[in-house]
Amino acid sequence: MEPTEQIYEQVREHYSTASRTTAPKYGQSVAKSFGYTEEELSNIPEDANMGLSCGNPLAITSLKEGETVIDLGSGAGFDIFLASTKIGSSGKAIGVDINDEMLARAEKIKASRGSSVSNVTFIKGNITSVPLPDQTADLIISNCVINLVPYEEKHLVFKEMYRLLKPSGRVAVSDILAKKPLPDKLRKNIAMYVGCIAGAAIVADYEKWFNDAGFKKAVITDTKSDLNVYLDTNEDGTKKSGECCGPVVAVPACCGGDDAKVTSSCSSTTARGDDGEKTDLNEFVGSYKIFAVKD
Repeated sequence: MEPTEQIYEQVREHYSTASRTTAPKYGQSVAKSFGYTEEELSNIPEDANMGLSCGNPLAITSLKEGETVIDLGSGAGFDIFLASTKIGSSGKAIGVDINDEMLARAEKIKASRGSSVSNVTFIKGNITSVPLPDQTADLIISNCVINLVPYEEKHLVFKEMYRLLKPSGRVAVSDILAKKPLPDKLRKNIAMYVGCIAGAAIVADYEKWFNDAGFKKAVITDTKSDLNVYLDTNEDGTKKSGECCGPVVAVPACCGGDDAKVTSSCSSTTARGDDGEKTDLNEFVGSYKIFAVKD
């Protein structure tokens, strides 16, 4: 299997497993730490929040009634359900995801909400090639997903965002980016990749990809959020100490446990390389907010 294919396969496996987990209190605690308000969380179906976020992309910009928003890598629908409450019945909220089980979970949640989410649609697609027409969206959001795309294909995501946006359309993204080049022990660790770490690009890469796609300027800011929230939160939402990590699901290890277990959260801040040495991931990566406008 080619390295790119291996990454996609491992990502699919990881998020298929995550789609079968439920830890709403954990998800709420993580979301609050990244800027979601109590009011916002009360408007989102509880089962859509799986603690996979690394920011709140909708806090970076505003949505108007009647607008169309696309969420790249929508998962169980956490952000797209929230967006749907801001655009009214005349707007469109479109979630795009490649994982069948995540899409099935999102559709089940949508069905349970009835007409209140009639403006929400979920479609299957790779975010490097989205099956939607040019100039579909007023806003494109994404939350801790672009880092999961293999490095060789990441630039395609930015070209797709430009293609999908209407003139003056906006991009609002939350993502984990690298503060400096990652050491090989992290970069080559597939478990670190599905945990949103090994695939993290540096800020300069993001700036280049935005520019190459046609965007004139992108604002990329380190939120200084403490990524320890993934590590320090129990399944019931309370803080823990001395344990690794968050709610556990059966996928490859990324935080020093055995090879069959890893947190269902998008990240964990302490990892072991193949040599067994611990690494503080906060030294290398951070949660960033990214905003750009299509001229």
